[in-house]
Amino acid sequence: MVRGTGPVITELNERSREIFRRVVESYVETGEPVGSRTLSRLPNLSLSAATIRNVMADLEECGLLYAPHTSAGRLPTQAGMRLFVNGLLEVGRIADDERTHIDLQCRASGRSVEQLLSEALTTLSGLSRCAGMVVAPQIQRSLKHVEFVWLGPRRALVVLVTEDGLVENRILDLPEGVDRSTLVEAGNYLTARLSGRSLDAMREEITAELEQQRTTLDSLTRRVIEAGLATWAGGESPAPLIVRGQSHLLEDVTAVEDLERIRALFEALETSEQFLRLVDLTREADGVQIFIGAENELFGVTGCSMIVAPYRDSRECIVGAIGVIGPQRINYARIIPMVDYTAKVIGRLIGQP
Repeated sequence: MVRGTGPVITELNERSREIFRRVVESYVETGEPVGSRTLSRLPNLSLSAATIRNVMADLEECGLLYAPHTSAGRLPTQAGMRLFVNGLLEVGRIADDERTHIDLQCRASGRSVEQLLSEALTTLSGLSRCAGMVVAPQIQRSLKHVEFVWLGPRRALVVLVTEDGLVENRILDLPEGVDRSTLVEAGNYLTARLSGRSLDAMREEITAELEQQRTTLDSLTRRVIEAGLATWAGGESPAPLIVRGQSHLLEDVTAVEDLERIRALFEALETSEQFLRLVDLTREADGVQIFIGAENELFGVTGCSMIVAPYRDSRECIVGAIGVIGPQRINYARIIPMVDYTAKVIGRLIGQP
């Protein structure tokens, strides 16, 4: 279910595993270093502070804990967090109230895929208190209707309606001289050829036909059609990225240098390329994927983590991904099932006729 490698939990004895687990759980809850005396006072841990201190020293020597300051408590390292996630984390089911909230918000979003994804992402970001990101799918479904809507000089909205009622739209820059009648002609042309078929299946055929009809098809109409096809091209253009809740990443920031690191992450997310490459890794394995800190260059400076899950269409093909970015001490046990469930809800709703 999770991704990454690191120390193997079976290399630790039972006492070391328990103390390590308590350190990480305390860190996730408070964000503060954990001392041996604090651990010795916890229930169901019948060990002296001296014994705990010795075990923590061993864990530090293994590279699983570190002391941020002299005479301070210990915090888990990145390798320690990966070990915890891979070997000690107990992931349960999503809470009933969170499940209900996600269901209600997503089902109330309407039939537009963009509306559905936006509402799902806003809900997930709010529940997790993390920044949320979703990669929208490229349309691969059979189409029913294509329309170009006039927005003003040099601007139009391209609307694609699938046979099962989903609606996708993009803004299109128009060539000089295009009017409303040209848009109607372009929409009729594409609707006649795409109806009942997917855009990808027909793109090359339509492009070839446009080349053959250079003398019979109006030049502006042809350019509008070509621009519309380019707007929806799946090829080298990146999938649309929607980001919500960036402000949640600032909630734990206490130092100016931390603020600058978060700002750098915001800038990286705006370019989206690194994030999209990271999301591509979700296609290589099934289920939720977890990236911690510098395991990926996108989070190396900020120390953030990402939890991401792919979602599938009615044919069980991965068409996008949704996830959250939060501090390294994100509540993995709670948020992993939340991300997983949201991805499955999106898949079900996209796959509905």
